[in-house]
Amino acid sequence: MDTTKVYSDLLAAYINPEIRIIALEGSTRSGKTWAALQLLNTIMYRTKKPRLISVVSETLPHLKRGCIRDHRDMLEADGMYDPNAWHDTDKIYRAGKGAMEFFGADSPGKVLGPARDILFVNECINISYDVCRHLMVRTKEKVILDYNPAFEFWVDSKIAPRADAVILHSTYLDNDKLTASQIAEIESNRDTDPEWWKVYGLGEKGSKQGLIIQNWDIVTDLPPRNTWKKAYIGLDWGWSVPSAIELVVLGEGGEVWIDEIGYAPNLDNPEIAKTIIAAGYKDLEIIADPAEPKSKAELRNFGLNVPDGIVKDIDLGIRVVNRYKKHYTSRSLGSIDENRKYRYKQDIDGNYTGAPVDAFNHAKDAERYVFLNRLSNISSGFDVTVGSAARK
Repeated sequence: MDTTKVYSDLLAAYINPEIRIIALEGSTRSGKTWAALQLLNTIMYRTKKPRLISVVSETLPHLKRGCIRDHRDMLEADGMYDPNAWHDTDKIYRAGKGAMEFFGADSPGKVLGPARDILFVNECINISYDVCRHLMVRTKEKVILDYNPAFEFWVDSKIAPRADAVILHSTYLDNDKLTASQIAEIESNRDTDPEWWKVYGLGEKGSKQGLIIQNWDIVTDLPPRNTWKKAYIGLDWGWSVPSAIELVVLGEGGEVWIDEIGYAPNLDNPEIAKTIIAAGYKDLEIIADPAEPKSKAELRNFGLNVPDGIVKDIDLGIRVVNRYKKHYTSRSLGSIDENRKYRYKQDIDGNYTGAPVDAFNHAKDAERYVFLNRLSNISSGFDVTVGSAARK
């Protein structure tokens, strides 16, 4: 098993009998999550008594893309993965007397369910303290948390002051497994996006100030289709960066639901068309980036409705977006991630300029095309500035 400094620091804290809670705070790519899973896998395989480890993140889709995939990759790399040990329905892996279960913090039955021996909460900054407290009081031994410190939250006020807790800080420089190109990509943000660099480069405390997308939450699923008032597909093309395909639904009460249909780089137009059709939305109007007339024409060849005359005003579009209460389905991982990172530029004095940083905005652009071109006047009978169905 090839380890890093983060793993060594974590192991030292774990074997310290005076420490119960270990918080791994730091930059992107510092190896926090990987180190935690390495330690937990070692415990699972070597335990001499029955021991249950719970790995929790905000939603199951988030876990599938992150910890569950990392867990499998790690064991396969060491020649230890046994497909018969993985129970996909229950999301649990068993090895000897040890077991590791994975579940989302949005599952009340799991959060308030039976106890475990060890708890690992991945990206705990996205989970409320009340939920995490329920998990911790049902944990017999150790608690491990990890997060990028995007803003001050409950770890700072509830965990850091505890005598039985330790915060281990790390940055990408502590991960000697990164390639030169990965390091260069991280460091390319040093001058272009100071707030991003502060949090994800240096691993220092950031702020919610400057975040663009407001008035949103995460939900399990869309409302029943027979309650939809209007629905559209927002599309922003990418290649080396993700193409974003977002379903935007105006529901009862003047609120909006957003479901991510596709979010990936290297998608050509036939793949985009097939994604929309396979999702069952061939009949919906596709509000797409007006700067791509050839791509729009190609989508029309698949029988899709892609109108012209789309307005692209960024500032006005953002204002319309933020008038609505927005519900993002938990599987909309790319769009949710952008909500947490899409922010305004800062001047040399640290003041926000009102101009967005041109990054983490692929899904935001796709959604904005719909809001600006189809929802800016559609709810004229509603007061959407507060996201409610109050009649004017």
